[in-house]
Amino acid sequence: MRRRAVKALIALVPLLLAVPVQADWQLDPGQSRVEATITQTDGATPQAHHHQVRNLQGDISPDGTLRLPLKLSQTDLLSRFSDLPPWAGLLTNTTLVTLTAQMPPERLDALDIGESLVETLTFRVQTDAVNQQESVPLRFTREGVDQVRVTHAEPLALDGNALMANGTVRTILSMLGYQQIDEHVPVTLNALLINR
Repeated sequence: MRRRAVKALIALVPLLLAVPVQADWQLDPGQSRVEATITQTDGATPQAHHHQVRNLQGDISPDGTLRLPLKLSQTDLLSRFSDLPPWAGLLTNTTLVTLTAQMPPERLDALDIGESLVETLTFRVQTDAVNQQESVPLRFTREGVDQVRVTHAEPLALDGNALMANGTVRTILSMLGYQQIDEHVPVTLNALLINR
């Protein structure tokens, strides 16, 4: 009787290992970025300039909370300045803002390879100076057993007037030489979530 119980337990082990486990998804920094095109309108003719936020890092916790911290060092802004004061170097790896949203990880787990779903996520930004939220429709496409590509589901643009109305953003844009920008700032998202 005892041997039968042991054999039954041994037989169950492969079955237990085959049961799908709740995925813990995180962004692959090497393949996750946002690109924005800012059109400068204060010159004789409008000039488009391209900027990037690279090495996006973040994850989706088991409770479905997506956290996306953003640092100055992830942008291409620093490379546009020849000399930065020493205090500015201290700020490069400080998290400037963290975007949060809700994305049930089981929705990603349920995707078959090659299958997509569109989910509108409401991103929240909350700091001492800013408390706002924005709904963004995103497309999630399963590319492999543990890989899901994330792109925007429809054309995405930031409001240039709102950017210039934000004191911090306006200061950074002014330092880059932008005095006036177009009201539409097209944004492209291309990110890869991996199952950790």
